[in-house]
Amino acid sequence: MSLSNTETYEDIARRILFEDNHIIVVNKIAGELSQGDDTGDEPLLEKVRTYIRVQKEKTGNVFCGLLHRLDRPVSGAIIYARTSKALGRLSDMLKEHRIHKFYWAIVEGCPEIPQQKLVNWLYKNREKNRTYVSDTEQENWQLSELDYKVLAHSERYALLEVELHTGRHHQIRAQLSHIGHTIKGDLKYGAKRSEPDASICLHARRLEFEHPVTHEQICLEAEPYNPLFRKILEGEESV
Repeated sequence: MSLSNTETYEDIARRILFEDNHIIVVNKIAGELSQGDDTGDEPLLEKVRTYIRVQKEKTGNVFCGLLHRLDRPVSGAIIYARTSKALGRLSDMLKEHRIHKFYWAIVEGCPEIPQQKLVNWLYKNREKNRTYVSDTEQENWQLSELDYKVLAHSERYALLEVELHTGRHHQIRAQLSHIGHTIKGDLKYGAKRSEPDASICLHARRLEFEHPVTHEQICLEAEPYNPLFRKILEGEESV
């Protein structure tokens, strides 16, 4: 059952990381869609649109532009544009790699190299909704880069900070699996078991960018909903 407009407004209001007349940044819950698909489930995009409609006391449609996506089982910071001007400028910034994205990932095992750049070529298989990885250049495969560093680890898992340099389909999931450290819960890329809520332990932790209109430097952090991130970071031995 979909939430009422008032409930949607209150839900989104609790999760806002930044808001002004040009952009709104929300902490996405794992399991939410960034935008609609053929499941018919209400996406975060529509919830944000409802929030704006209630806030502005509008009865008709309101503008809410999708800049980028997070996979359904992924949580964290996602930007929506409240004006077409902001969307256009943000889109240019994204293409020019001027929006810096940092993720937290809990992976199986701990990388022997605590900090490194991963450079691979990726290919998206649309039929299987899966990305394949090559260490060498392949025709029609996309160059893909990220940096990771180990923040903390337990006996079975490691918490990595990942800086994404290219935004490919399932890039972090595929590249980390390729080096033998699959994200916890990510069955598609070889995890040992799923998470109870069907999420994966990947969280869009931080965004750094210049505001598209005011040119203010913005740095936002989204707190993970999954307590396991904090447990590993704080060194709980039972993890």
